[in-house]
Amino acid sequence: MEYDNIELSDDEEEITAQTVLRTLQNAWQNERLAPEILPHQNEMVECMLGQIQHMERNINKLPKTDLRASIHKMELNRIKFIICNYLKTRLDKIEKYCISILNDEKQRLESGTNYLTPSEYKYAQEYLINMESHLKEAALDHVPGNMQSFDLNKLVIYPNLQAHVFLKANETVTGIILEDLGGDQDEEIDLEENSQHILQYKPIADLLKSGKVQLM
Repeated sequence: MEYDNIELSDDEEEITAQTVLRTLQNAWQNERLAPEILPHQNEMVECMLGQIQHMERNINKLPKTDLRASIHKMELNRIKFIICNYLKTRLDKIEKYCISILNDEKQRLESGTNYLTPSEYKYAQEYLINMESHLKEAALDHVPGNMQSFDLNKLVIYPNLQAHVFLKANETVTGIILEDLGGDQDEEIDLEENSQHILQYKPIADLLKSGKVQLM
């Protein structure tokens, strides 16, 4: 299927839709496999949605009996699935780790390094309000007044950053410190380009966000 070039913004170079799709596929795979929510790729999603509209117009110009139409529709459905599953995965994490994500996001907003899109941030806030309202109506309203005060932060759930992940190094990285959970001695390792490893997520989290490694 042919893809058009996409111009992102004034200070960014024009890139091909194929590059955008590849970036979005990597973001989708990383999001599915990372224990925490990752920085959003909303610009890539918006670019790909625009490309989908263009592809649909081209498909509609083809005769229904044209084999190319069926092949292009299959590719289009694959792209739509990637986008939908990427967004759903992020919403699932927002719901599961709502309180901790909002607490972290408030700090990130001050420094301009937000992980959530404005829509996701609004969704998280509304989800927390609804969760608090449900808790109040289902439980707190039915107990004595002196027991109705409740700290919502007691319900906070944190992602397991100590979980192990399977990764591939996109470039050579040196000096990664692996924390010894037993408290004996930390280990320092290097990752060679294209090498594959099973490591704890926490030491490689920043490498993942900077694109130096890719989850598999």
